[in-house]
Amino acid sequence: MFTFLYLKNVQPNLIKKKSSNHIEVIKNTTDNLKRLDIKFNEEDIRRFLFSTRFLFQNLDRVIFFDNELNLVGDTDTLDLDPRSFTTRLDTVELEILSEEKTKEITEKKNIDLGNENSVSLKDILYNYVSSKNFGIPFTFTQEEFNKFKLTTIKNVMRDGKNIGYLAITENANDIRAAIDERKTFIIRTAFAVGLVILIFSFVLNTYFLKPIKNLVSYTKTIRDKNLKIANIEGLKLRNDELGLLSNSLDDMTLELQKRVSHAENFSTDLVHEIRNPLASLKSASEILQDATDIDQRAKLINILSHDVQRIERLITDYSQMLKDEVALSKEKIRKLDVEPIVKSVVDDFKSIYGAKRGIDIFYENDGKNKYFINGIENRIEQIIANLLDNAISFSKDNSEIIVNVSKDTKNIILDVLDQGQGFKEKNTDKIFRRFYSNRPDKFGQHSGLGLNIVKNLVDLHNGSIIASNRADQKGASMKIMFPKL
Repeated sequence: MFTFLYLKNVQPNLIKKKSSNHIEVIKNTTDNLKRLDIKFNEEDIRRFLFSTRFLFQNLDRVIFFDNELNLVGDTDTLDLDPRSFTTRLDTVELEILSEEKTKEITEKKNIDLGNENSVSLKDILYNYVSSKNFGIPFTFTQEEFNKFKLTTIKNVMRDGKNIGYLAITENANDIRAAIDERKTFIIRTAFAVGLVILIFSFVLNTYFLKPIKNLVSYTKTIRDKNLKIANIEGLKLRNDELGLLSNSLDDMTLELQKRVSHAENFSTDLVHEIRNPLASLKSASEILQDATDIDQRAKLINILSHDVQRIERLITDYSQMLKDEVALSKEKIRKLDVEPIVKSVVDDFKSIYGAKRGIDIFYENDGKNKYFINGIENRIEQIIANLLDNAISFSKDNSEIIVNVSKDTKNIILDVLDQGQGFKEKNTDKIFRRFYSNRPDKFGQHSGLGLNIVKNLVDLHNGSIIASNRADQKGASMKIMFPKL
């Protein structure tokens, strides 16, 4: 559309520039006619044309009409320089620049301006004389035999009276050439732009739209729980934003699936763990109804109390675990020194179990270094508390537990050492599973989730935990390694 508007306006602008030269020539010619007192008859006009031919050297044709629109002078009928004037043509194919003027001509003379009809110059003059633009230079274009001509007409006034008309025609093929050149340039440019758009569209569709469509399909299959998962492995190998998005989306999907699976497995394990004490409660309660011996009743009541405590602990720890998972998604990891955190937890446990069971809990470190890691303070406290609680549950009264903080070239190391019975398992990784079966006698006081929670929190801090038996004496060692800053 803009190309069409540009081409429509470029021709009038070029013609306007040439018509201004015509108007200047007409003005100079009119001044000379007045100065020389030339009458609008054939003899005077002929003398005038011969004497002032230099005025028209760059023009194709100059025509004079008297006030009655009779031809009184035409450079084509004179023996002038043929390089200045061309062969005469009586009729021209007309294209009026002004839409108003075109309308005037077609209305007054009933002229068809189509390609197969033509109109004479006199017709133009008749309309010019009777139009409201009389007295103003009027320019129009004409095409004949592959020539593009520009004609300007104007009346000549003397002493306030109209004495004749002057028409100037010039070969304007340079205008057509300029327009054709612009058309060619625009067509080439449009073709080049279209080609670029086509190539860009192909690239956009191949490298961006189709991958995005695959990602949308991937999310829909996940939403619909479709077993046929869209393949985005190829997209994950890309080194651009789509590659990052694909990897993030895949990681998020795997994490969600992992959490769903984790929740399902945990619920299954919890139901299994609760079923055992419930069965025991049911049996003990049935026997208790028929028991008459006081000692037997007391023993059954202890069993009932033990199982109730076990179920209560399971539910409480499970509820706390769910709360912790929600809190973890909101808490921010920051730089912290683990030494004062560990010392604070050790002091709290020492004041409680030192007086209660005579267990001595010692805190050791070199006292010189800072132990900086990226972590969450209350989760580090929870890790130490769970390990101490686990160590105490396996320790006898009047024994000792040591918490040692140290570091090597890569890690900050927390080591909790007790004097309990140690591990019977060759593969100590089993103890970090939920509800692991090898538990102390007083397991009613624990849910079996403590070490599993510790393992999850250590993993959250990009650390590792190793359970082993002490080499120097009987007991267990729980060693945690956090990446140090």
